[in-house]
Amino acid sequence: MKLGIMQPYFLPYIGYWQLINAVDKYVIYDDVNYIVRGWINRNNILLDKQRHLFTFALSGASRNKLINEITIYEKQESLIEIFANAYKKAPFFDNVFPLVKEIIEYNDRNLARFIGNSIMRLANYLGLKTEFIYSSQVKKDSSLKGQKKIINICSILQATEYFNAIGGIELYTKGDFEANNIKLRFLKTQLIEYKQFDNVFVPNLSILDVLMFNSVEEVKRMLDKCEVL
Repeated sequence: MKLGIMQPYFLPYIGYWQLINAVDKYVIYDDVNYIVRGWINRNNILLDKQRHLFTFALSGASRNKLINEITIYEKQESLIEIFANAYKKAPFFDNVFPLVKEIIEYNDRNLARFIGNSIMRLANYLGLKTEFIYSSQVKKDSSLKGQKKIINICSILQATEYFNAIGGIELYTKGDFEANNIKLRFLKTQLIEYKQFDNVFVPNLSILDVLMFNSVEEVKRMLDKCEVL
């Protein structure tokens, strides 16, 4: 069984989705500390032909709190307006925008569940078959940290392979995973380009940008444009 584990990011770049697509089960890592100025509640979109950082506001966010202990502000209308202005002329706006609007208007204001819902809704839109579970639902040894905690979760869920983004290659040791009968894999995203209006391509934006300019079939082909190490 192939397993992925990652903190919940809101509308993350396509590499995050390649990881979800590559595994059988995906753990939304919600009971770890919130990362200040990370990518949990922000990302980049294309606005006026340039990279534009969007953020949604949080209540009581702190590096001393777990992700699932934080809430988001009730109203995010400004975010809906920003997305509409940025992509109203994009070819797949009519397909994607209603779904994104529903995601932003989701009633549960808990940060982990709010982003978890967005991940599951978009995975369903793309037809991905991956099973999702929150790490807080896994009865694990919460005193463990880092790699040891990841291996513990893998063992409990009976994973035979653990997949991680290439950025984490310095964090994990293959021998330690192999000692627990788990193969450690890393996913490296290949070069992905597509037409964005008539401007020079701006890479590594939110999945929102990818969806606005590409059909589901085209996006699914992009999900396979990665190398497993």
